[in-house]
Amino acid sequence: MTDGPDRTPLPRDFFDRPVLEVAPDLLGRTLVRHSPDGPIELRLTEVEAYAGEIDPGSHAYRGRTARNATMFGPPGHAYVYFIYGMWFSINLVCGPEGKAGAVLLRAGEILTGTPLAAARRPKARNTDELAKGPARLATALDIDRSLDGIDVCARNGSPITILHGTPAPGDQVRNGPRTGVGGDGADHPWRYWIDGDPTVSPYRPHVPRRRSTPSA
Repeated sequence: MTDGPDRTPLPRDFFDRPVLEVAPDLLGRTLVRHSPDGPIELRLTEVEAYAGEIDPGSHAYRGRTARNATMFGPPGHAYVYFIYGMWFSINLVCGPEGKAGAVLLRAGEILTGTPLAAARRPKARNTDELAKGPARLATALDIDRSLDGIDVCARNGSPITILHGTPAPGDQVRNGPRTGVGGDGADHPWRYWIDGDPTVSPYRPHVPRRRSTPSA
């Protein structure tokens, strides 16, 4: 895994920074998912930052709970949550221990292991769609709550490693409102993506879920 500078795992101090510094710096990095079925490598092309207790859009805005406890832990760990009763999403914890912050991994380009990712995402119309969106990314990489809290900076045995990769040039990085976030956190321009990359998911504003009306 250390054949060249781009294959070097990111150290913990990379993640021990403010979340708004880490998020754009993750673009172009390589995520390696190790599993019994084989490895998959993915180039990160879209992420979204969440700043804990100061961020109304964050799971940690109202403090620590059993669900979000990983966000308050050491940097360089994975925070995985279940959403809408159907999907998983993966975040990377940032900042000092005790202060919640995490970057949601929204999309990426599959570099190796495409047949394995495609088998997990049979409805994808093409390879660009395999990890286009946080739920699709987690599905393609076989990520679920069993990986919550894993150390992505561990040198040996971690199911997920983040390599140096090729960071996106600054003039190719764009940012804007977060996708699907409502309330006071909706307008935070904390979604970051590589301009023009076909694996980046489309922006969608938050649409409140309708409550069913009891029949008469």
